[in-house]
Amino acid sequence: MSGSKGDLSVGDKAPAFTMATDGGGSISLKELEGQTVVLYFYPKDSTPGCTKEACAFRDLMPDFCGIDAAIIGVSKDSVKRHDNFKAKYELPFTLASDEGGKVCEAYGTWVKKKLYGREYMGIDRATFLIDGKGVIRNIWRKVKVAGHAEEVLASAGAL
Repeated sequence: MSGSKGDLSVGDKAPAFTMATDGGGSISLKELEGQTVVLYFYPKDSTPGCTKEACAFRDLMPDFCGIDAAIIGVSKDSVKRHDNFKAKYELPFTLASDEGGKVCEAYGTWVKKKLYGREYMGIDRATFLIDGKGVIRNIWRKVKVAGHAEEVLASAGAL
């Protein structure tokens, strides 16, 4: 089985995780067993692309609930930043804090990026669709925000 440094594939078992969440809680893949999970990684709370993506998932939340799918947004932001982001945009799903970067590493989303000729490490915008048995059913890497939430919903609805 693959699973290190971004070589996850459709059909692989999703790497287990437990993370702190907004509101002072925590979430683990194990407790979501039996549910479809949309695990989406994004660079930073309250930045333009990340806000658009979060609001797109928010607006489709009734449809995701209709197919018993849980949405979890993951970044390295602190729980406090997540609380502020969630309140400001009325996000009805869980935001998980991966401040140590272990989950980003496990899912291969912590990558070298380039901006204006400068290299740095950052989160690659990616989404993983995980079925109720913990198996990855779809992967989107280098996500373009426009239309992404709708695409994920269509894929999740087909499970």
